[in-house]
Order: sequence, then structure tokens, then C-alpha cells
Amino acid sequence: AITAGDSFLFFYTHDMVRHNNVLPNAHFHKNWARRVRTWFDQPAKKLARRRARAEKAKQSFPRPSAGAIRPVVHSQTVRYNLKTRFGRGFSLEELQEAAIPKRFARTIGIAVDHRRKNRSVEVLQNNVKRLKTYKANLVVYPIKAKKVLAGETSPEEFKKHGQVNRAILPPRNALTHSQSGAISADAQKKSVYTALRTARADARIVGKLKIRRNDKN
Repeated sequence: AITAGDSFLFFYTHDMVRHNNVLPNAHFHKNWARRVRTWFDQPAKKLARRRARAEKAKQSFPRPSAGAIRPVVHSQTVRYNLKTRFGRGFSLEELQEAAIPKRFARTIGIAVDHRRKNRSVEVLQNNVKRLKTYKANLVVYPIKAKKVLAGETSPEEFKKHGQVNRAILPPRNALTHSQSGAISADAQKKSVYTALRTARADARIVGKLKIRRNDKN
């Protein structure tokens, strides 16, 4: 019989962690409540940015709100050079081809980069075309409304035009797809791998082959 003076020893058993899970080792000693970053002001920030854009456009009127027109250039490296983007400014050669003085270009909203060099004829021609298109559609407000100079627009004409609130002549990255077709019998007989390896080997030993030909002659 069990009496009041008897003592008992209890063993508490619990289940081990099941499966191959990570042992709980959370760190809650970093004052998380003070360091946490919330985003509750996202709708208010969106409205503030919109109001800032409207105020910037108002201050830059009648100039385009997006800023000066910029050239379209190719991105760097082999990985990204198929894509086009806005450059810093038009080169002096492009301005010369478009018959626009470099000092006058900055006054009519054309970005100029005197350090940029043209190493591609295609890019040069495209940017010259952009400048000519921009110049043809340009509306120059007169400095004095009573005295309209050559190249400026009359007050009656520029009242018809509003402010441009978008990017000026944005670049367009057109996707090019290679055409597929049936492989001809002549193409099946040839090995592209062999042709590439042969061309690579010929390019590597072109100096030795030249010496051999000279020795024979």
C-alpha cells in the first residue's frame, strides 16, 4: 500500500524531432520591433511621386517633361549588345551630320556628349535620322513674343501645341526570329562541326602555312 511518506520519481518523456528538419535555433535578441521595415506608406509615396512629376513638368514648361532628347546606343558586352537604350548625349560627329551647332543644340533640348565616338556607321545614321526628325517637329518658343526671330514659332502657332509628357522617340527593341525550314540533302552531307574546327585550325596556323608557301617558292 502507498502511504503519505513514500516518495516517487517521475520521468518526463517527449517525442523527438521527427524527420530530418532543421533544429529550432531562432535568434530573437536583436530588438526586431525596432529594426523591422514596413511599407505601409506605399500608396502615399506613389501619390507623392506623381505630384513631384507634375510639379517638375510645370516648372519645365514648355520643354518636354522627360528632358532632352538622347541618342539610341547599344549596350556593352556580347551578352547585352543586341539591346538598345538611351545614351548620354549625341556625339559631335552626329551633330555635324545633322547640321546642328553643338552650342545651339543644348539650347533646343538636345543632349551633347563630346567624349562619345562613333564606331558604327549604322548607329551614326540612326542617330542623325533621330536628330532630323526631332528638328523637323521642333517648336521653338520665341524669346520675345513681339519680335519673332528666324526659326522661332509665332505665338498663334505655338498655342496649338502642348507639353510632351513622354519619352522623346524611345528606342524600340524589335525581336528578330530566324526562319526555319527543311534541311536539304546537301546540307545533311556537310558537317558544321568539321567546318568550324577546320576554319579554327587554319586561322591558328596561318603563319606556318605562309612560311611553307614561301619556302616552296
